[in-house]
Amino acid sequence: MTPPAPSLITPRKGECLFLQLALPGAPVANAGVLLIDPAQDRLYLKLRRDWDQIAEPDDAEVLEALEDDLARKAREMGAARCLAYLEDTLSNILRLTAREAVQAADFDGRLKRLYREHIQPRVLPFRTHLPVYSLRAAAGRFGGEMEVEPEGYQEILDDLRLSDEMFLAHVAGRSMEPRIPDGSLCLFRWGVAGSRQGRLVLVESFGLSENQGRYTIKRYHSEKRQSGDAWEHARIVLEPLNPEFERWELGPGDFRVIAEFLRVIE
Repeated sequence: MTPPAPSLITPRKGECLFLQLALPGAPVANAGVLLIDPAQDRLYLKLRRDWDQIAEPDDAEVLEALEDDLARKAREMGAARCLAYLEDTLSNILRLTAREAVQAADFDGRLKRLYREHIQPRVLPFRTHLPVYSLRAAAGRFGGEMEVEPEGYQEILDDLRLSDEMFLAHVAGRSMEPRIPDGSLCLFRWGVAGSRQGRLVLVESFGLSENQGRYTIKRYHSEKRQSGDAWEHARIVLEPLNPEFERWELGPGDFRVIAEFLRVIE
């Protein structure tokens, strides 16, 4: 059975507090979010990851291991005991704020929102952050015809291994629902390695106006036929996932595959 959407789940009471970093000669700064689900005795936490940029090497090494260490202790001890342990062992460099009451239907989603609102780490391109492009700019960058600057960078809070082939873009429209909701921020990888068959791809369709959706995401499907000693495309179809929309049939020279869709980020 498919679980209900978070918006349909009754919010539960939770507690939120912030881990703060007080380095010598630097102002106190929020270093992470801790969110407690008392009903489940579960701790959700997200710490910044730019320690090597803000702390001395020896301190940074310890701080880099902190999130995994706390997550392990929370699983073993439960949230309440883990927080008591943390409060007893904190040094002068690390501090905890007072607990604040919160309501959350989706604790993981609430954790990410709190992190984005209250934590301001340094931008580390392709380590913790990825560039955000419009679809038009993504096509321009891929074509190599001009230097295209991203609209900004966004930190990737999910456990993903990033590379310089990845980027983010907002997707408008309902043709790929329910997998890609209208307005989603999505993760892409430039180009498509190997066969494109059945993959979701970002495509630039030539000869179409902007109003007709020149840049689009569709499922790629092709049929081939033998021509002499070689194979050629007999038909290329770009298919929506939403049955309310029509599929497109294109010739080999009518479009360009820019990138492969990987997942929805937000």
